[in-house]
Amino acid sequence: MSMQFSVLASGSTGNAIYVENGEHSFLVDAGLSGKQMETLFQQIDRDMGKLSGILVTHEHSDHIKGVGIIARKYKLPIYANEKTWLAMDNLIGQIPVEQKFTFGMETVKSFGSLDIESFGVSHDAADPMFYVFHSGEKKLVLITDTGYVSDRMKGLISNADAYVFESNHDVQMLRMGRYPWSIKRRILSDVGHVSNEDAAIAMSEVAGDRTKSIYLAHLSQDNNIKDLARMSVAQTLETQGIMVGEQFTLYDTDPKTPTILTAV
Repeated sequence: MSMQFSVLASGSTGNAIYVENGEHSFLVDAGLSGKQMETLFQQIDRDMGKLSGILVTHEHSDHIKGVGIIARKYKLPIYANEKTWLAMDNLIGQIPVEQKFTFGMETVKSFGSLDIESFGVSHDAADPMFYVFHSGEKKLVLITDTGYVSDRMKGLISNADAYVFESNHDVQMLRMGRYPWSIKRRILSDVGHVSNEDAAIAMSEVAGDRTKSIYLAHLSQDNNIKDLARMSVAQTLETQGIMVGEQFTLYDTDPKTPTILTAV
C-alpha cells in the first residue's frame, strides 16, 4: 500500500509532517499553535480528527508547541520515548493517561499495513529520534535535527523512496551572521544541525536506486535561503557523482506553507 505525505511546516519557527497510507495517518510533531495546525490541515484537505496519532521526535518547542492542545481537542494518542515524555510532560499540559504511549528508541510499531521504525539522532535534546515509515514496498525517511549523520543512521535510512532531510544552514552565512558565538558553536556542533554540504554528502551515501525525491527541511531563516540550499546540495552531490534531476529531484519546504500531498 502506497503512502502520501506533506511537510506541513519546516523551519526554526515550527515543524510538522503528515503521513498517511490509506489505513492510518500520523502527524509527526506539531510545532505550531493548534489554530495554525488546523489551517495547514485544511490546506491539504485533511481532517485532524481522523489522525491515528501524533509521533513526537523531541521536546524542543518548535516540535511540540501544538501537541498538547491538538491531542486534547481531538482525543489523539501521543507517542514518544520515555526520556522525551519526561522532558516534555510539563510543556504540553495535562494529557489523559489513556492518550500517552511510549515509543522506544530503535523499535518498530505496526499499525495495520503501516510499520513505523524509530532511530536515534544526535541533537541537544533528552533522547531525540526520528522515523522511517514502511508501507508495502515503500519507504519514507524523516531526518532533521541532527548534528551529523552516523554510519548507524545511514544503515537504517538507506535507499528510501523519499526523504525529508535536514539542510539547516550555510556555514559561511552562519559564521558571518548575527548569532552570538555560543549559538553558532551549538549549531555547528555534533548535537546541532547539519549544513547544506554535510547534508548532501550524507544524501549521496544513503540515496539508492529507488530514491525519487528529497525534501530539504528545517532551513534556518537567518542562515540559509531555499535557492542557496538547493544549489549547494546539488553542487555537492555532483562532486559525489550524483546528478540532481536524473537520479532524484530536490524539493523545497517552507515554514508556513505545506508541500502538496505527494505519493511515495
